[in-house]
Amino acid sequence: MPEIIAYTDGACSGNPGPGGWGVLLVAREGDRVLRERELKGGEAETTNNRMELMAAIAALEALKRPSKITIVTDSAYLRNGITDWLAKWKRNGWKTAAKKPVKNADLWQRLDAAQARHEVHWEWVKGHAGHPENERADALAREGMAPFKKAARRAQDDAS
Repeated sequence: MPEIIAYTDGACSGNPGPGGWGVLLVAREGDRVLRERELKGGEAETTNNRMELMAAIAALEALKRPSKITIVTDSAYLRNGITDWLAKWKRNGWKTAAKKPVKNADLWQRLDAAQARHEVHWEWVKGHAGHPENERADALAREGMAPFKKAARRAQDDAS
């Protein structure tokens, strides 16, 4: 069975502001790449954390059948949330330890559902540190954000 790796990233211009997410999905057997697929998208008004979550969700939802997948992210928020905090949030009725509502609970719930049908390993890498696949995911996130950033600039120009 091929190994599937998803390199994910999110980007935001302003926080909140226009944002994008990107995914480089790679299927490989040993050192041989069998297939690569690029995904991207964005939103007009969002945050960097929401875009990081959307990238992981898109990667998992793109898989046609239950799979064994490694998701590589440069987001400590995403990795810590999914590996350390999620189970506690669910037990606490989607409240933090401080009894406050979990931010982005809608996306955390969607991510939880998306990962349920897969065997997922979460891996953190330092962002912008020369990892080519992570850099590609970052570029895809910026591409996903571009049309929303242009629209925001046009709206700003129209208002002035």
